[in-house]
Amino acid sequence: MGVISPIAPPLAGPALFDQDWLSLFFMHWAVDPADVAPFMPRGVRPDEFDGATYVGLVPFRMVDAGLGRRHPTPYLGTFLECNVRLYSVDDEGRHGVVFRSLEATRWFTAMSARWGYRLPYTWARMHVMQRGDRWWWRSARRYPRGGGSMSLIVDVGEPVEPTPLEIFYTARWGLHSTLAGRTVWTPNEHEPWALHSAHLVELREDLVERAGVCVPGGPTERVLYSPGVHTTFGLPVLVA
Repeated sequence: MGVISPIAPPLAGPALFDQDWLSLFFMHWAVDPADVAPFMPRGVRPDEFDGATYVGLVPFRMVDAGLGRRHPTPYLGTFLECNVRLYSVDDEGRHGVVFRSLEATRWFTAMSARWGYRLPYTWARMHVMQRGDRWWWRSARRYPRGGGSMSLIVDVGEPVEPTPLEIFYTARWGLHSTLAGRTVWTPNEHEPWALHSAHLVELREDLVERAGVCVPGGPTERVLYSPGVHTTFGLPVLVA
């Protein structure tokens, strides 16, 4: 495992798009790298920490997404999202994520990313509510049909310093994906995460299983919350 910095390297070129990620919850399970290796794009392998890799379930609020820098798309650029993600590394040592699914509440945005950028976006009905430190999330997939849901209740706790493992799966400065049959790396940058501990009250979901990963019940790692960051993505480059 290479060293992963909690500070993003600066983007080398122009910005492709930017957005705010707000009210994020990070839930993780340790899994065998061999179990998720078939989901990696060509030229990419599972990233490991002490012999294990991880699958994450991350609900959050996407706000003011738009092309370039600070050009938010009205209405279509703000929605709820919940993704199932794996952790990847390529031969250049770039530590990224590979998405297995991304629930989103804007049909046009989800389908544009699904058909245009070939990311596994789905259209979902989602709801989030907050009262004090308690949060409720609900999600039910609408398209493609065939199920996929989440029900989450979680209490936000005190600010925490991330452990090396938590840096490993939160400090991810890019995305590995497949576009037109080629593996591409899309870099991103944002400020270091402000993280809080979180107490999981209830989690009922089948999104991870439907993404092809078997996990043992509730998360195996500490649940984390972040109020959010502003993030910017750069232009994709070929990996393989």
